[in-house]
Amino acid sequence: MMRLLSVLLLFAALLGAHVGSPDVFYEGAAGPFRLLVTIRPPVIVPGVAEIEIRSASPGVREIRIVPLPLTGDGAKFAPTPDVAQRSKEDPQFYTGSLWLMSVGAWQVRIRAEGEQGTGELSVPVPALPTRTQTMQTGIGALLLTLTLILAVGIVSIVGAGVREGQLDPGLEAPPSRVRRARVVMAVTAVLVGAALYLGNQWWGAEAGNYSRIIYKPLELAASLQPGGRLMLRMKDPGWLRRRMDDLLPDHGHLMHMYVLRLPEMERVWHLHPEQVETGVFTQDLPEMPAGRYQLFADIVHGSGIPETLQAQIDLPALEGRPLTGDDSAGAGPALAQFDPGRTAAPLPGGGRMIWERGAEPLRVKQVAAFRFRVEDESGRPAADLEPYMGMAGHAAFVKTDGTVFAHVHPSGSVPMAALSLTAAAGADPHAGHAMATPSAVSFPYGLPQAGDYRIYVQIKRSGRIETGVFDARVQ
Repeated sequence: MMRLLSVLLLFAALLGAHVGSPDVFYEGAAGPFRLLVTIRPPVIVPGVAEIEIRSASPGVREIRIVPLPLTGDGAKFAPTPDVAQRSKEDPQFYTGSLWLMSVGAWQVRIRAEGEQGTGELSVPVPALPTRTQTMQTGIGALLLTLTLILAVGIVSIVGAGVREGQLDPGLEAPPSRVRRARVVMAVTAVLVGAALYLGNQWWGAEAGNYSRIIYKPLELAASLQPGGRLMLRMKDPGWLRRRMDDLLPDHGHLMHMYVLRLPEMERVWHLHPEQVETGVFTQDLPEMPAGRYQLFADIVHGSGIPETLQAQIDLPALEGRPLTGDDSAGAGPALAQFDPGRTAAPLPGGGRMIWERGAEPLRVKQVAAFRFRVEDESGRPAADLEPYMGMAGHAAFVKTDGTVFAHVHPSGSVPMAALSLTAAAGADPHAGHAMATPSAVSFPYGLPQAGDYRIYVQIKRSGRIETGVFDARVQ
């Protein structure tokens, strides 16, 4: 009975191209206006996405927002957009809410108008179920009580109608009418009970059918082959009509994989396994010490839906092969030396990386600009930074208990492969994000949970990929 009266929503353990980090962050240009966009996808689908927009450019008069499918004919015909609400306290800040009506890849198209003209940008948003919710115990008990009262009331009213419906006022019902009323009440009780039972069965069947759209992330099996080659096999646990042969290259690679040594997380590798057949990737591992390793592997489907696959593997000490191309390695202090107050990290090529964090503490889901400045060996701003895979840098935000992982760019958390599918992306989705300043890189992101995090920041200097490691504690 309680299940009939409960609200069953949807569940998924992980979402999108991040682990435990469903919110979407994007910083880009809408014509002459620079906008920082935060989108909080709905936890159920259909559901409402919450939109927050901050304009870094003055003179914006109005911002309009509208949801569209990321690809297909639906992306060509936009409905009437909603007007985002300007904050009374902060005229550069706007908010709005949009319905995402089906599971899949969506985009939020944003149009800014102001003194300098108009401009548009689109931000991809995966609309996937994220968790279950049940009705509060108190409300469920109240509704159950009211249902029982209603059922008893129906039976009583029917019995009274049969027993006394044709009697004159003040007369008592004869025994025959009393017996007939009892029979009718019993039959009515059976019918009401059957209706409640069938309704409960129908609700259960609908909930079962609904489970087919519950997001189930791809599974990843990792094994070590002779010669130090890592074999990665993806397995689909069954979710809608997802494919594994439709992957899009993101920054020139079908897969970006971060490898962390456990439990101290003092070593990190950013690797790019090659696909050898559908759902199978391989990677020749570099020199690595023996230990247990956590793998986070990012992919983007042709639909624009990103996913992060996870696995753990125990490795012996490997001599390995030298890193080549965009593959890189980094090292920092062990978690036993966790220090959220440390703002400087030495770089292996000389110099150091400085986290220019403000005095304000980090807070849950509050977007911030994580800005890092690079100094050369003499302490001057480094003049030899160059793009790394088309960007000024890459950063991985990892909660120390492994429940959060996010691969973030200077443009935000949106994969470039998904961004390139939007109608408003233009010719080059990397434009404006390659090298914002000669010696610094910034990442817009909001940490999703309270706790301790490790941040791995990667930049490229004179052909060398270098990694700075930092610690963060979120209030």
